[in-house]
Amino acid sequence: MGLARLALAVLAVGAVVTLLVIGGRALLDLSDAPPPDREPAAAPASGTATGPAATAQVPTVRIECVAETCPLVTVRVPGGDVLQHREMSRGEEVRYFEPELDVVLSDAGTVRVTENGTARAQGKAGARESFTVRAG
Repeated sequence: MGLARLALAVLAVGAVVTLLVIGGRALLDLSDAPPPDREPAAAPASGTATGPAATAQVPTVRIECVAETCPLVTVRVPGGDVLQHREMSRGEEVRYFEPELDVVLSDAGTVRVTENGTARAQGKAGARESFTVRAG
């Protein structure tokens, strides 16, 4: 009887260790993945066009960090969710497709902003800038 209990205990410990290893590897893989861009929940209903032109969607705002570090960049839905409130690093880019967004840049000279596919004038280095973008 003692041998059977010992075998069950060893089997249970082996199962727990296996689950811990699998969970740890999944967490490590998840932390190495780049953050996904925010995509719209559903495509806007704008007609019945089909093909590549119909699926291509222009973001309401696109922000790209062009400095080594871009200080605090905040994007929020007016009166609603804060979509981003953090620093960005060189080459990092975010795109948002909401109908209206409030944007606050701590240093407008460190980012390149595109509104509805049109480049916004580069801000002055060190200058704080805030503006609202509406989907066009």
